[in-house]
Amino acid sequence: MSHLRGYGNGRPRLVERVPRELVHKDAAAEVLLTGWTSHGGDRHTVRARWPRFHVFYRPRNRRFDPLLLVETVRQTLPLLSHVAYGVPFGSHLVWDRFHFEVQPCALLVPRSGADVLLEITCSDVQMRKGCLISMTMHATVRVNGRRVGAAHTRFTNHSPAVYRRLRGRHDLEARPGWTVPPPSPLPPATVGHARPGNVVLAATGSPGRWQLRTDQDHPILFDHPVDHAPGMLLLEALRQAAHAVHPAPGTTVTGMSVSFKGWVELDAPVWVSVTPLRRNALCAVVKQDGRTCLSAEVVVGNEPAVQTLGHGPRCCQGDGPSMKSP
Repeated sequence: MSHLRGYGNGRPRLVERVPRELVHKDAAAEVLLTGWTSHGGDRHTVRARWPRFHVFYRPRNRRFDPLLLVETVRQTLPLLSHVAYGVPFGSHLVWDRFHFEVQPCALLVPRSGADVLLEITCSDVQMRKGCLISMTMHATVRVNGRRVGAAHTRFTNHSPAVYRRLRGRHDLEARPGWTVPPPSPLPPATVGHARPGNVVLAATGSPGRWQLRTDQDHPILFDHPVDHAPGMLLLEALRQAAHAVHPAPGTTVTGMSVSFKGWVELDAPVWVSVTPLRRNALCAVVKQDGRTCLSAEVVVGNEPAVQTLGHGPRCCQGDGPSMKSP
């Protein structure tokens, strides 16, 4: 498939995208990946292109949204699972751990197109009878040749039959017909957004604690029918919680280290809590029915000032805060 994007002097550039089925998206417009090359020894190169403006992962202060990088890496998981490791369509990929860090200085939106290159190394690849069981993926991300961040993730793969047994009554075909209506959102500006519909947290009256807004009509976070809260919704909730407790202008999330402990169901309230861990980091927990579904460390930093030199903006030197991979 292809899309016309504005490029450089205003003339459209034809940008090819991989088939949406390979990245588990229903909306073709949300496909970020443009191609891939597999090398020997579980090494791969994945190419992507970032829009200068995205309706949900929108730029702030002339910088790309860090979660646009996360969504790009997320799309890489099903892509390589299908094309490089033979995972059949209909299988279910489940996150175990996810870590990312970005350099805010390098995330400036360029005047021309943003060509993204992901250098991927897969390790601890577990196969059984020719089927992928689990693996760990390491990704270094560059935009127009400049390193902007990295990610590290561990995930498992389940056949439809195994997944149905794991999910039981919460399987998509067997789940109850009702869900929790989304409560009123926090003011968008307090969580780094411009539109109420993009807010995924609601107030509870307790400092550092919010209710998750699970809006299944959201066109980005609920791109297709699911039987549990998507991982990107949960990471977005962590990001918005960090903005809520660090509301100063220029504050941004520079990294997360997340452990997924259980599915977040759609038929019961979900609670997101954060507590200070150290000066630039928060401890975050997502709970439902008294059980911990997710725990994480979220790192925040300040976006460096943008200096206008010559023909375009340049960022001051230095990298944002980072943390060690899990």
